[in-house]
Amino acid sequence: MDQLLATLARWKPFTALVVGDFMLDQHVYGDAERLSADAPVPVLQVRRHESTPGGAANLCADLAAMKGTVIACGLIGCDAEADELKAALARLHIDTAALVADASRPTTLKRNFIGLAQARHPQKMFRVDYESQEPIGGQALSALLAHVARVVRSVDIVCIEDYGKGVCTEHVCQEVIRLARQAGKQVLVDPANNADYLRYRGATAITPNRTEAEKATGLKTHDHDSAHNAALARGLLARLELDAVILTLDRHGALLLERSNDLPLHVPTVAREVYDVTGAGDMLLAGLAAARANHLDWPDAVRLANAAAGLEVEVFGVKPIPINRIHHEILTQHKHNAGKRRTLDEVMVQVRAVRESGGTVAFTNGCFDVIHAGHVWLLERSSALADLLVIGLNTDASVRRLKGPDRPLNNEDDRARVLGSISGVGAVVLFDQDTPLSLIEAIRPDILIKGADYQEHQVVGADLVKTYGGRVELIPLVEGKSTTSTIRRLRGN
Repeated sequence: MDQLLATLARWKPFTALVVGDFMLDQHVYGDAERLSADAPVPVLQVRRHESTPGGAANLCADLAAMKGTVIACGLIGCDAEADELKAALARLHIDTAALVADASRPTTLKRNFIGLAQARHPQKMFRVDYESQEPIGGQALSALLAHVARVVRSVDIVCIEDYGKGVCTEHVCQEVIRLARQAGKQVLVDPANNADYLRYRGATAITPNRTEAEKATGLKTHDHDSAHNAALARGLLARLELDAVILTLDRHGALLLERSNDLPLHVPTVAREVYDVTGAGDMLLAGLAAARANHLDWPDAVRLANAAAGLEVEVFGVKPIPINRIHHEILTQHKHNAGKRRTLDEVMVQVRAVRESGGTVAFTNGCFDVIHAGHVWLLERSSALADLLVIGLNTDASVRRLKGPDRPLNNEDDRARVLGSISGVGAVVLFDQDTPLSLIEAIRPDILIKGADYQEHQVVGADLVKTYGGRVELIPLVEGKSTTSTIRRLRGN
């Protein structure tokens, strides 16, 4: 885990080639308030529609969110949907020059109709697919493989995303694997359901879910049966001449088996309040590819990918997860038993993750020597103002300089742990200077908070925060509650 966190702290951009079935996902929204007069079916009165990259295109979007430069290689039609898909990918700065247009087939389109009845939650009514599953051939095949041969040496990692729509034939997969191996590049495969897995032989790794692996091997297993899960992985590893198998186990995480280590590794996942598996397979493959491109070993690569997929199932639909948010998730899991104490570098991971999702950051500081109701009131009010509340906490040495040699009563470790137990607090970071100005300069909070016993011009960092559009909030104090008065009462004064 330490190596994983160290790699995330110095995360490097990478280049990925994605070969596979590119799609456009379209959602048509409207009101479904009545039945048709000529048949007992609901009528959808369309209000709006939106389109997003799907299939291998969604994998490209996931990789781009992880700071990948992505080259998309697959088939599209000569239609409006092709233009829409290329435009959506271009907005994500994904290279679409290797998408081969084939007039004999449509761009794969998944059109979902979603109705709203009686002001209730939207409900998918049905889906219409426009696609061809004919195997690629002729000029389209030659053009696609020529693109792969042209770019493969310039990339860090190669992904095959097979949805069974005719692109990832045995010939294509084997040629992509051959070209990549020849160039010294790893090939990671997300296999199609019901595919003949021999088309993937010689790849570096494969990422089937348990159901897909059962179909491919003819073996049966159970949710918690580690022995049978390992048998599935061993069967695939040997038959397909792979370096690693990552078997996804839905809510139970993932199982890793490496050729160089016969002991399987189970990587559990964190329970999620929302659970929508749409896009989780793409996100897992993207996480593995990004991790391997950053030279992580297989166990840490699976940990990163598992965390990314866990975040994906936490949102409805499909949404790329930025690498800073994945870093934040892994950091939070690692620090779970140590409370919310962070280094400045670790705090900045949280800050970037919050801001990338459109959230705001608040900052306050103090000694917090003896926590009392006034402190809790201040922190509760502060946390309600922003998505992340960071507390700058004076070190013991800093407190002694400010308060005298008999303070603090509680050491910095204890004070940090108590503060971290308050639900609204997002992070606690120590500072040894007499003021927290250096923290404020680094974090650049949207809201700088102090108690109302200060005036705005007395608040350290107030002028700085206002220069970039932030604001200062002065929270009213709870009368009669202060650390000094509490200590005096304890001492009998």
